[in-house]
Amino acid sequence: MKALLIDDERLARSELRRLLRAHPEIEIVSEAANAAQAEEKISALKPDLIFLDVQMPGRTGFELLADLPDAPRVIFTTAYDQYALKAFDFGALDYLLKPIEPVRLAQAIARLQSQDENPAHTAGARGVLGSDDQVFLKDGERCWLVRVSDIRVLESEGNYTRVYFAENRPLILRSLQTLETRLDPQLFHRVSRQHIINLRFVRKVEPWFDGGLLLRLGEKDPEVKVARRRAHELRERLSL
Repeated sequence: MKALLIDDERLARSELRRLLRAHPEIEIVSEAANAAQAEEKISALKPDLIFLDVQMPGRTGFELLADLPDAPRVIFTTAYDQYALKAFDFGALDYLLKPIEPVRLAQAIARLQSQDENPAHTAGARGVLGSDDQVFLKDGERCWLVRVSDIRVLESEGNYTRVYFAENRPLILRSLQTLETRLDPQLFHRVSRQHIINLRFVRKVEPWFDGGLLLRLGEKDPEVKVARRRAHELRERLSL
């Protein structure tokens, strides 16, 4: 697989090149120190993958991606964690914080190989997340890197969404509608205007008012109420 390294710091490119020696399946075809160089080399070399820094002189990594008519797959490499959510909005395969740890690099490459072996996993809209993908969540000063399949419930709070996983429930600045477009419909189901649930975590279904359903997931999760109109569709999803 052909890869292009894009970073304005020469030492950072050299270190990444060194780390990639452990992954001979990745062929480094060239390097670029800014967005202008990167755009020219992407056009000429047609890499399958780019390792992309965010902050660079001139255009940022995000601006570069926005200007590309057909961007390669991208793994971000940056010293700043605050751009992670935006990176995944751009369909990033992964987001590696500098100094890059060999284990995290190996995980990113394994995810890339998994996509190649299972093309249906990433079919459809750009940026749809599979169950084994990880997402970066940030609420105030707290940050998490969460496997998508570990998310139990997403609950709308205006323009924000509360995300339930493990013992945590951070509030993130993303609407439920926006997040719905990123989630695998085979795993997640929109049951109301306020809730999207992970079907694997439904542990109890009870009758509710006027033909609706009451869902119970984790012990500390909210009770999820499903109106009659959506209840029939959910019964079909959960039945044999």
